[in-house]
Amino acid sequence: MEKKSANPLRSWLVIALIVLAFLSLYRLNPNEAKVAELTRIEFFKALDEGRIVEPVIRFLDRDELTTFLTGEMRAEQPGEDGGEARARYRVPLIPGENEKIMEDLFARNVKVLVKEKKNPISPFVVQTLFFVGMLALMYWLFARRVGGGDGVFGVGKSRARLVNGNNDGKRKVTFADVAGIDEAKEEVQEVVEFLKHPDDFRKLGGKIPKGVLLVGPPGTGKTLLAKAIAGEAEVPFFAISGSDFEEMFVGVGASRMRDMFAEAKKKAPCIVFIDEIDSIGQKRNTAALPGGRYNEQTLNTMLVEMDGFADNEGVIVIAATNRPDTLDAALLRPGRFDRQVHVELPTLKGREQILALHGKRIKFGPDADLGRVARGTPGFSGADLANLLNEAALMATRKKLDGVDMKTLEEARDKVLWGRERKSAGYSQKDREITAWHEAGHAILQLLSKNADPLHKVTIIPRGRALGVTMSLPERDVLNRSRSYFLDELVICCGGRIAEKMFTGDISTGAAQDIRQATEIARQMVCVYGMCDRFGFQSFVEPTQFSAAELPPAMSDETARAVDAEVSRLVGEAYAKAERLIAENRGRVELLAKTLLERETIDGREVESLVFPEKTDAGKPGVGEGSPAQ
Repeated sequence: MEKKSANPLRSWLVIALIVLAFLSLYRLNPNEAKVAELTRIEFFKALDEGRIVEPVIRFLDRDELTTFLTGEMRAEQPGEDGGEARARYRVPLIPGENEKIMEDLFARNVKVLVKEKKNPISPFVVQTLFFVGMLALMYWLFARRVGGGDGVFGVGKSRARLVNGNNDGKRKVTFADVAGIDEAKEEVQEVVEFLKHPDDFRKLGGKIPKGVLLVGPPGTGKTLLAKAIAGEAEVPFFAISGSDFEEMFVGVGASRMRDMFAEAKKKAPCIVFIDEIDSIGQKRNTAALPGGRYNEQTLNTMLVEMDGFADNEGVIVIAATNRPDTLDAALLRPGRFDRQVHVELPTLKGREQILALHGKRIKFGPDADLGRVARGTPGFSGADLANLLNEAALMATRKKLDGVDMKTLEEARDKVLWGRERKSAGYSQKDREITAWHEAGHAILQLLSKNADPLHKVTIIPRGRALGVTMSLPERDVLNRSRSYFLDELVICCGGRIAEKMFTGDISTGAAQDIRQATEIARQMVCVYGMCDRFGFQSFVEPTQFSAAELPPAMSDETARAVDAEVSRLVGEAYAKAERLIAENRGRVELLAKTLLERETIDGREVESLVFPEKTDAGKPGVGEGSPAQ
């Protein structure tokens, strides 16, 4: 399955044949290039005027019906240096005019020299060269271009790449290069032990799973874990993407699948890794269009190769997907992908390990604390954390720092979460005031809500598409959300619009995202989470909602109206509560808004100490990065 490099000499030879074939089409005499075409009348007129230079040469071309009268003539205008300028000419003659023209020339005492134009290459040679060139062109187009370099006869060959093998010369990826997913590593350790010592398992009649399905959100390290398995077991590792089996030709995907398993069996024991398997393993539908049924051939071939009549021992298939609900049931049954390994988002301890792993190549300042960064990044995947450190390193380089300090790390985190600050975005003082009132309303309600996430930072500097942002971060990893949390979130969403209306006497478009978020939270509470008293323990799916999973029956019109009424009630009650809290804390909102206009950005701990100076440790547990989790 490894691609061999093409022979450069053969490639140049093919190109030369193609060029020669096309050049053979142009068999013009070089003497006939760039000549003036004259009629008989124009020729004799120039001859009478004495502009024709003797001798007149008549070329007889036996390959063509037309012969030519050619020679040189003096131009009517002098040359650039003032001397005589000459140009070549030719007069086409049709058969039967030769003798008459010769008589007219002899009558004018014009000396005529008759020559025969001969083609240096015979017609047979020209045709042979052209035919050979066409064959070379067909070889170049079909045998070299179609099918990824293996030619039209190799379009069905596997495109799997052999990586991390025994003799590839690259550093092996091991479990030491994987952090934050300890449970997943422990679960696949059995696969590694089988590949290292297969006889130990066969003695007691044990069979290793033929397929391991890695399931998890994007960026959690599924591909890296598969490479580590191959590195630990020291076996060949074939990598391919599910999209590599898709082709415009019918049956190509199935052919590539068969060829991939055939090549893998030659190097058994080995690992075949299929990334994004959901592109070829989706559930089969009997009502699918003909094109969909053709795509199912690849899936059917994979089912047979993994657990069919053919012996497939020693080939372990590892696949990765973040959409396991779309996979066909036959693919997940015992004997195929009978083991699913969930690679989830890292916990606090896992994030610390990932940051330490990626931070080995980065120079940090003395105040850098990766543990603090890990506590402030709940919900980050391994790829997000790697991106955070990279952004911090780039920022420190632009600032010409000796190392990445804590301030730069926090700035990089905020950029990854909420977007880059757009300090150059010019907006009026009125816009700044409206934004300050808006964000102050959000921040005060964030502090007053006992079940909401702690306040992290408030800014009126535009980030992303927002003119201002009120940022919150959970104190610890969030595994479950309560009804009281969502009710508090609804209240916080309403704070910006209420503060605008209360202090400016008008409303703006700045609350568009808040309105959308509040409506979505309320609808999820009613339709998905069963968090409303009217419907209780029921689930409803919108008629227009699409999901690869089997959907419950769509709600009736009467139920849809009731759902809309319940969503409206939840949002309305939250708006009324937020309006009451903003009115009761009007002075705090004014103080925070004025401070925001002066400083633009305020940390969550400073906001709390500014507007709630009387608050003690007996109140709400710490805010922002001053929380006990720190």
